Amino acid sequence: MAGPRTLLHVDMDAFYVAVELRRRPELRGRPVVVGGSGPRGVVAAASYEARAAGVFSAMPGFRARRLCPTAVFLPGDHRLYAEVSGQVHGIFRSFTPLVEGIALDEAFLDVTGARRLLGDGPTIAAALRARVTQELGLTCSVGVATSKLLAKLASEAAKPRPSPRGPLPGKGVVVVAPGEERAFLHPLPVEAVWGVGPATLARLRRLGVRTVGDLASLPESAVVASLGEAAGHHLWSLAQADDPRPVVPDRPPKSVGHEETFARDVFGVDALGREVVRLADAVAGRLRAHGLAGRTVTVKVRFGDFRTITRSATLAEPLTTGPELARSARALLERVDLSPGVRLLGVSVSGLTDAPARQLVLGGDGAEQWVDASRAVDRIRGRFGPDAIRPATLAHPVAQSRPGERPWGPEGPAGP
Repeated sequence: MAGPRTLLHVDMDAFYVAVELRRRPELRGRPVVVGGSGPRGVVAAASYEARAAGVFSAMPGFRARRLCPTAVFLPGDHRLYAEVSGQVHGIFRSFTPLVEGIALDEAFLDVTGARRLLGDGPTIAAALRARVTQELGLTCSVGVATSKLLAKLASEAAKPRPSPRGPLPGKGVVVVAPGEERAFLHPLPVEAVWGVGPATLARLRRLGVRTVGDLASLPESAVVASLGEAAGHHLWSLAQADDPRPVVPDRPPKSVGHEETFARDVFGVDALGREVVRLADAVAGRLRAHGLAGRTVTVKVRFGDFRTITRSATLAEPLTTGPELARSARALLERVDLSPGVRLLGVSVSGLTDAPARQLVLGGDGAEQWVDASRAVDRIRGRFGPDAIRPATLAHPVAQSRPGERPWGPEGPAGP
């Protein structure tokens, strides 16, 4: 279709909180925080009433409590959020097949090809918002523009705002019309541009850059000299409102992983052994569920002082089973000095491919048998639930949360 593209960026409003309020309507109008409630928990989402008190996502839970003592803290239900996200994205795909999900609660849509049937960008955005509200009881904000960068910035401008007197309604839809791209973009602070983090911002500040317009007015060569070849060209082009990136639907995952924050620091490989097995079992199950295998195993370790390291190894053959993954992850941990105490442990697999057919090898290490056993485990869990069968290492009477069940930290009164 001739003419500029029409892209939407749709961002659900306080998604996790909004989903919780559907089943807890008595909490509407109160400050609500979703996340880990223990001293090591973090805020996953905050209602606009809580945001007015200074609470925001990724903030430590204990700090959120200090800022907003009257807040209601909810532990979160990631499985429910994923289920509702699927419904949200189903609505998106009813408008266009060109949907690029970038999180559970946001996505880019290319509706250029739908304009003749459904109307112009603002009309489609309004119809989409209405369906999300009518069918799911949730609200979203939509940016309409000719590029991804501008659509995302427009959706941010469309969102509600917190205030001491209660949430201020947003516009719902903000449109950056063709020809108005630079007028919208250039007055914004330069950190609004993707890729401008703290280090890049400090360098741009030294060049006297405060707004996107300041960046756009510099010679490209000066930006490249300060930021490097790739980053300099990219950010300078974005500042010119030049962003040709397409909406890419159904992007394959780059990695699969789980991580866990412990209520107290854990010391030594042996003490972490059960956690390695538990995380590896969950990650391998997700790989098989998506028909994937992976060759690169990574462990992430965060110590009690928040210092974080990763260690990786690339295997000769892709893996899909928990025992294989647990062995590789444990071997990586054995090369790390764990004496300071481990606050968080993560296990992930990357270098993903379609799961290959295994060829039986006489005298092998048993990996082929584990493939068959893992498939049997998947069938049992599919029929009787995820807790129906577990590795023998985890057969312990003390109840444990499943990986991903508490992604924002443990609850309870454990020390920091």
